[in-house]
Order: sequence, then C-alpha cells, then structure tokens
Amino acid sequence: MGGIADKGYVFVGIGTVLHFLVDGLCLCCIYLLTAPFELNNLLWLFVTYNILAFLTQPLTGWMADRISRKHWMLLFSVALLSLAVLLTPFFVTSGGKMELFVVAMLLGIGNSLFHVWGGKQVVMKVGNDIRCLGVFVSTGVFGLSVAMVFCSWTLLYVFLLAICILATIYIMTDSQVNNSSLHETNIAPLGLQERSSFNAQHLIALTALAAFVMFRSYIGTEFAFGTEKSDFVLLAIGSTSMLGKMAGGWFSRWFGILRALIVMLVIVLVCMLTGSKSLMVLLLGLFMINCTMPITLYLANYVLPGREGLAFGILAAALMPGYLLKS
Repeated sequence: MGGIADKGYVFVGIGTVLHFLVDGLCLCCIYLLTAPFELNNLLWLFVTYNILAFLTQPLTGWMADRISRKHWMLLFSVALLSLAVLLTPFFVTSGGKMELFVVAMLLGIGNSLFHVWGGKQVVMKVGNDIRCLGVFVSTGVFGLSVAMVFCSWTLLYVFLLAICILATIYIMTDSQVNNSSLHETNIAPLGLQERSSFNAQHLIALTALAAFVMFRSYIGTEFAFGTEKSDFVLLAIGSTSMLGKMAGGWFSRWFGILRALIVMLVIVLVCMLTGSKSLMVLLLGLFMINCTMPITLYLANYVLPGREGLAFGILAAALMPGYLLKS
C-alpha cells in the first residue's frame, strides 16, 4: 500500500506543475493576444475567458465524475490549449476581434477541463489528503504572476511544450501503474468512494462552503489590490498566495481543521482592521486567507463523497462572484 501511495504523490507532483503551466499559459496567451489592441476595449475578452474557465467548472466537474476514461479530459484540455496558442499569432496579425473571442473560448474551456480533471485526480491518487489538495491548487496563482511579469512568445511556447511533455508522462505512467500495482494488489482507486444520496443537509453545507469561498475571494482580492504593482510585488503576491495554499493543508493536518481555521481567520481580521497599506501586512493577510483553501476543498469532498469533480467545480465557480464584486 505504501508503494502505491508513493506513486500517488508523484502524480500529485506532476499535476501541480501542470497547474502552474496551464494557468501561466492562459494568461500569457491572452496578454499577447490583446497587446496590439486597446485594452479598455477588450474587457469582454477577459470576462469571456473567466466565465468559461471558472463558471463552467461545476458542469465539467459533473462530467468528470461520470466518464470512465478520466484522461480524456486532460487530452481534450491540452488539445484546446494547443490550438489556442497556435492560432494566436495569426489572429493577432489579422486584427479581427471576433477571432480573439475564439481564442478566449478555447483557453477558458481548456482551463476548466484541466482544473476539474486535476482536482479529481488528486483524490483518486491519494484520497482526500488535505495537504495534497493544498499543494495542487497552490501553483496556479504563481503561474499567473510569472506570466504577468515575464510574458513573451518564448515563454508561451515553453509553457505549451512543457504541458505536452508532462501530460504525456502522466498518462503513460498512470497506464503502467494501472497495469501493475493497482491490478495486482486488487486495490481500487482511492477516489472511487460510494456516493451518498444528496439531501438538504448536504445542500446547506455546500452552500455555506461556497459562500465562504466567495468571501475568501473577495478578501484575497482586497489584499492583492491593496498596494502599488511592480514586478517584485506581483511575484510576491503570487508566491505568497501559493505558499499560503500549500501551508494551509499542513497546518490543518498538524493542529486540526477547526483550530487552524480560527487562527487563520483571526489573523486575517487583524490585518483587515489595521487598515495598513504596508506590503508586509497585506502579504500576511493574503497568506492566511489562502491557507483556508485546502480546508474548503477537503470539506467539500467530505460533503460530496464520490463527486470530487463536482465539489471542486462548485468551489472554483464560487471564486468568481467575490472577485468581480471587489474588481
């Protein structure tokens, strides 16, 4: 069993790097796509991308829980992202805004498919391990900050090449494991839990978690937007958010979810009440509010056993209202 668990952590590691690359690729591609145009006139492009990338995740999560060939979602995601990247230079030179809309759609749907595939895979490989949940979700925001600071055509193609290579390694390695360890030991994948019937208690719990995620998104955006942006600050925001999500799972494992959550929220409240614009205070608040992310994912999987894709998708969609309210 230990050997299988170790293999599971390897898969989580590959998925975590892929998360960094996918989010970085999407933002880098959009930046390069809009660079020749007036950014103020292309707000609809960002809105389209974000709606498809986040608000469709409950649907793609529902799909992830029902299809037997899980990696088809990864393959389709990589295909859509690759097509978007390959079309971008041609659409930039053509100057047509409707073509930009097509690329935004490809990126948004590809991003949505990847996220629910990855969230589902973490639970399938290592169970509802709160530490691994935090690690997987952590790197996306750092990918965004890297894309903002170092955006270039070279970086875009490096992102795409790395995604294609790692996705291939993941699928090939997973196929080998399924044909050896899992089948020989007759151990079912950890994510295949028996589904319980959905009732009013589940609905109330899930609604509360989604509301908390909206609150976290709103507060996190306030901390992130609370200071002047420079390349250093953008990277600091991305790395702080990433480390917060990673650390939150470990803190919860060491001290218990309730105690860890209370401490996190108290520190966040103190940072808010000080009204300080100090970068250190803002980063501390940002770190602590992001520490709560693996907790909500863990609890959502607990509320919806056997529906890990849907649980991940619902919480991802809940990020958007909080972000839009603050923006």
